Amino acid sequence: QVQLVESGGGLAQPGGSLTLSCVTPKFNWDRFAVGWFRQAPGKERLPVSCISATDDSTYYKDSVKDRFIISKDNAKDTVFLNMTNLKPEDTAVYYCATVLNWLGCYALYVDSALDKYFGSWGQGVQVTVSS
Repeated sequence: QVQLVESGGGLAQPGGSLTLSCVTPKFNWDRFAVGWFRQAPGKERLPVSCISATDDSTYYKDSVKDRFIISKDNAKDTVFLNMTNLKPEDTAVYYCATVLNWLGCYALYVDSALDKYFGSWGQGVQVTVSS
């Protein structure tokens, strides 16, 4: 089982920035994509952004377009999520996951019915946006 490790979460003020990292040891870049997802307390887990392993294709949830940028460093098996102009509604636990089917990124929310679209998940990092 591929183990994903997220880092970079923390506290930011509204309008501030944070960069999340997801290290994917032994990740097979030729077969999968990697996505970032977030879950606020009492809410569903939602797709945020995904990036293809084979090209530069990306996907962004509408609410983060023009504020978040997903990127990857193949040599370091790492995917980044650069978050700018943060808003209180961005507060959530952020997870990265290997994506086996892009439908997992396009879903309105992620639940057990969509398990087949994902490989491994990280443990999650807390992002809190507050003044």
